[in-house]
Amino acid sequence: MARALDLSEVGGGRLLPLEALSPRPQPRRRFEEASLKALAESVRAHGVLEPLLVRPLGEGKYEIVAGERRYRAAQMAGLSEVPVVVLEGLDEKAAAAIALMENLQREDLNPYEETVGVLDLLGLELGKGREEVVSLLHRMQKEARGKAAQNVLGRPEAKKVEEVFRFLGRMGWESFVQARLPLLNLPPDLQEALLEGAIPYTAALELKKVKEESLRLRLLEEARAGLSLRDLKAKVRELLRKDTSPPPWHKEVLARLAKVDLEALPAEKRAKVEEKLREIGEILGD
Repeated sequence: MARALDLSEVGGGRLLPLEALSPRPQPRRRFEEASLKALAESVRAHGVLEPLLVRPLGEGKYEIVAGERRYRAAQMAGLSEVPVVVLEGLDEKAAAAIALMENLQREDLNPYEETVGVLDLLGLELGKGREEVVSLLHRMQKEARGKAAQNVLGRPEAKKVEEVFRFLGRMGWESFVQARLPLLNLPPDLQEALLEGAIPYTAALELKKVKEESLRLRLLEEARAGLSLRDLKAKVRELLRKDTSPPPWHKEVLARLAKVDLEALPAEKRAKVEEKLREIGEILGD
């Protein structure tokens, strides 16, 4: 795992015009407007105090490796140039790793964006695609829980996963698999609310349990309005209790049991079958 970049190792800063800079794709999809405006006010009063990290693209153009938020704030503040540190000879993999690590260290990174960023950083370190990383993490989890002999925890790639999470210092890989990977499978309405920062990820995971879209949207609006996680969980439990519609196999089992010649069965087995018939009949409302 690459260590944090020390600016003293790459030389002093210089000023570059904003039009010479361009952001690179990164996990941060949205910038919180109020926070960005506050930073712009600070930049207007004091300037950009921390240089942006950039790499040359040729023809006088530079890509922002780290510092897009400062770049946007400088635009809002009406600056024409900003201080930068130019990282010469930085390849795409190294640039992506630095950008991901810089963003993942921010406290205000959205949980969904953070999840994607961690997976992309792991992918860079392991030379794997995002889906392959997810598969590896699930295999590690199964082996750690004793559910399957995956034989991966002792391998170098698993050690690399552990090293990345130690470096980030935000959570362990097992907590990430349990609490964050489910965010990748959220319904679009919950994913959008999470990206907007309208609800915490814990509320999104709770709302995911409600499969009926109209009911989920109703609860989502309550969560957006400030419904506590405790009250949200109580409402979700109540909805799930009410959802007692029997699965299709109940009727099939009932039909088969009805054909059984009860009189031909021993008394003990006959009693058990009759009990099951009553239970299934109650479920079906018969």
